[in-house]
Amino acid sequence: MENDVFVATEKPRNGLAGLKHWRHDLLAGLVVSMISVPFSLGIAVASGAPPICGLISAIIAGLVLPFLGGSYVTISGPAAGLAPALLAAMIVLGRGNLVTGYPLLLVAICLTGLVQIVLAKLKAARFSSLFPSSVVEGMLASIGLLIIAKEFPLLVGRKFEAHEFWAILAEIPSQLLRMEPKIFLLGTATLALIFLLAALKTRWLKVVPPQVIAAVFALVAARFMGLDAQYLVQLPDKPFEHGLVLPNFLGVLADHTLWGAIFTTVLTLTLIDGVESLATIAAVDKIDPFRRKSNPNRTLFAMGVSNMCSSMAGGLTIIPGGVKSTACIVGGGRTQWANFYNAMFLIFYIAVGRNVINMMPLSALGAIVIYTGYKLCAPKVWKHIAHIGGEQLFVFTATVLATLTTDLLWGIAVGMLVKLALEIWMASRVERPEGREGLAFRVLRYGKQAVELFRNPVVQSVSTPEGYHLYFARPLVCFNALHLSRALEQIPASASAVYFHVTDLVTLVDHTTTTTLLEFIEDFKASGRGVAKILGLERLNARSHDRRCMRTSPPILAEERSKALQAMSRLSLTAESMKSTDLVRELDHLSLTTHDSAVPAAVDHPIADLVGGAGSLLWAKVRGAFAVARPAFAAVDVSGTDRDLHKMSLCHSTNEPHDAAASLSVLGLVAPDAPAADSTDDDFLDSTWRTLL
Repeated sequence: MENDVFVATEKPRNGLAGLKHWRHDLLAGLVVSMISVPFSLGIAVASGAPPICGLISAIIAGLVLPFLGGSYVTISGPAAGLAPALLAAMIVLGRGNLVTGYPLLLVAICLTGLVQIVLAKLKAARFSSLFPSSVVEGMLASIGLLIIAKEFPLLVGRKFEAHEFWAILAEIPSQLLRMEPKIFLLGTATLALIFLLAALKTRWLKVVPPQVIAAVFALVAARFMGLDAQYLVQLPDKPFEHGLVLPNFLGVLADHTLWGAIFTTVLTLTLIDGVESLATIAAVDKIDPFRRKSNPNRTLFAMGVSNMCSSMAGGLTIIPGGVKSTACIVGGGRTQWANFYNAMFLIFYIAVGRNVINMMPLSALGAIVIYTGYKLCAPKVWKHIAHIGGEQLFVFTATVLATLTTDLLWGIAVGMLVKLALEIWMASRVERPEGREGLAFRVLRYGKQAVELFRNPVVQSVSTPEGYHLYFARPLVCFNALHLSRALEQIPASASAVYFHVTDLVTLVDHTTTTTLLEFIEDFKASGRGVAKILGLERLNARSHDRRCMRTSPPILAEERSKALQAMSRLSLTAESMKSTDLVRELDHLSLTTHDSAVPAAVDHPIADLVGGAGSLLWAKVRGAFAVARPAFAAVDVSGTDRDLHKMSLCHSTNEPHDAAASLSVLGLVAPDAPAADSTDDDFLDSTWRTLL
């Protein structure tokens, strides 16, 4: 209890207010700096850039981020995930010459930062929800495989001729026959030591990660083995004077043939940097002991400014790092000033310990980066995806294969298209026409169902004293996640309870959306605001035993669902003008089948039946004599009404007959109180139509 009070009232803040935590942040910065040195050097080498560029990137990130905020304990620097993309872009821009390509790549990094700043001002961070989880996981796994392939030459001490993934794999057997034995032995020993230490579950290894211990081991071993200078890191004598590479803007402007490659590089870096950055800060927020929430758009802005500054100083792209951020939290870091102290320590290391850094073997750096790549594509990642569902594994695998065969940008595009095609196919199996249909009608139906995947799934939101209610009546998938994100953002801060109603009109709920809702529920509860629940999700058929898996509705007729949607739309519009204050009770009838509800004041009746019966009943009375309309509404044949309502139900209800007059009153088709005796039939008809419209 005391801890909860502390978390709620003593949350450290960034900026000048965070300086009072300097003791905690200074120690965390020291711990992170020991990790940053081998990580930054290794990522720079993996990217095909001079080693000093990796350290420059980490320094720039530490000097910029504390003043821009966005996140709290996230440590940023060069990204291993972007190394394959940077190397590929450097080769294309330099036409095979890395020395020529790197200054041109810096131009692309600078433009990427500018694009990120613009996107942050447009609050585009929410667009990251459009990317399916399986596609993002596939992108990261393919990056891991690319890292392993591209770092293998450092492990064997040989330069490969190939640069593409499959070509590198084909070249490995021949290069192994000509490897440098001492280099290969040191590299594999370093890699084995990392795996061995990572398998140990001790707390001190969280403070000092296995990669740091392995780097120290490799440095000492290389000293005793007497390795040649060509196999060691080489920092310039005066790195801040003669070791910096500046962006070649004039070279890009003068050569129009480079513009296409620059555009592709900027687009690729923006997508990967943005998606991975937002995913990382979300993951770090979950382990923040103070339960603070990062600002995605502010973080994107900070990344953009950092990338522009880094490129101007000859550094690589900057992105939040999971390993360093975790070490910062374990080390006691509380604010972004830990990032600043990390930068100060790195400057000190370069100024004083350059000779020690130059003793670091390249094969050890390759082993460190290979381990990072392995973590992204380990067998347990594939097993985890398969556990969620076979369709997720299919999308995941398609993304990986497409990325390895082409590039990261095409891999993401292929993964998105496969995901879309899969969900259209699944929706077509759930929502079917009655009888046979021709090819043209089938294509039209598929197109209509594809459009449904992009429409707003939220049909109504109601705020009551008991809580806030969101009603879904369309597929809940990643492609309409923007609508869902907007609805979640609009939940009042004063709401102490939130209820998500998955009605029977929802035919599909994918893994990405389920994860979003479950994470919202967990965050809502962790914040101490109250309780959040999903109602009706159990009605859908789960694709696996994982609670985040995709779910599909039982088969329904397309024509009946279309009629029910129209009836629902009229009811939803009607609810806005009702005098009745119990909107939750009325909207709970949106379900086409009955299901248990834990919401206060909810009544379990099939709304499609009620809407259908109410419509047919009203139509009969309009055609009849107005003089007998009011008595007819007051005393209706229950059994006949149930038969009429039964026609609109997609799933037959087994409930006992209910009072139709009371139900119609709940729906707002008739007033809860009987009209006055002196009212005319025309007044009654006008009031009824006003309620309907």
